[in-house]
Amino acid sequence: MMNNRRQNVIDTAHKLFIDKGYQATSIQDILDGSGISKGTFYNYFPSKGELFIAIFRSVYTRIRHDREKLLIGQDSADIEIFIQQLELQLMVNKQSKLLILIEEVRVSNDEELKQFINQTLLLSIRWMHDRFLDIFGESKKPYLLDSVIIFHSMMTHMNHFNHKAETISLPEIKVIRYCMNRIVHLVNEVAVSGEQILDPELIDTWIPNFRSNLHSSHTDLLQSTLALKKATNKALPCSEDRTKAVELIDFIHEELTQSSKPRLFLIESLLNTLKTQYASNAQQYVENFEENINSCLSQLEKEI
Repeated sequence: MMNNRRQNVIDTAHKLFIDKGYQATSIQDILDGSGISKGTFYNYFPSKGELFIAIFRSVYTRIRHDREKLLIGQDSADIEIFIQQLELQLMVNKQSKLLILIEEVRVSNDEELKQFINQTLLLSIRWMHDRFLDIFGESKKPYLLDSVIIFHSMMTHMNHFNHKAETISLPEIKVIRYCMNRIVHLVNEVAVSGEQILDPELIDTWIPNFRSNLHSSHTDLLQSTLALKKATNKALPCSEDRTKAVELIDFIHEELTQSSKPRLFLIESLLNTLKTQYASNAQQYVENFEENINSCLSQLEKEI
């Protein structure tokens, strides 16, 4: 119930920010629109700026989830899948009018929000860089950070002027494919010439990869994983059920800590199966396991 009410505040504020503008929308406007008290608001969000950040995270969680779904059963090196992912992202950005909100924040005096917007840009660069690695391979890695930055800028400006065109603008998919065709030639060209501006290792300095570090939430997750497996072995009399439960636990743990792109929808599905079919007699350990999963996912949200 609390999560639903919090999401309602996020949705209400999002609409108000679009209709009135971020700066012109007061906290009282948000209280009136969502039907909550000031105390409840500050229980959810320390400030209007934190609410703005929550809106972005809510939208990008949806984008990340839907991008991952497009990869199910597909070849990650398939450029066409990447193009579909970009089209989906552009469509969601357009529907949620995130770019309009970004532009308003960029000209504001809120340095914290400006820093957050800059971080989201770097996270977008990181995701594209990871996908370029999938598509072009490790042999082209020295040239991919340069290429991603050029591609990101090309996409941004082409879409901007495409929408400003006096004639009917082209569909986003055509703009994406045009830019992608150009970048394929560029990557191959610089790989032959050996030209490089930015060291690709810089991206780990800009945005450290959560999964590449021994984060405290990883340690907590490992401890709760081991405890749950031990409790499950005791609780399940059937050896086949024990085996299936342990396999689910291990799979969830590995997906979170080893996969470069954890499939959140899959983690949620497997956790639900574990809770309902195999671990009902180890409820305390399951709750601790789920709590630590959510802690890891919270860290992932801050990256995306």
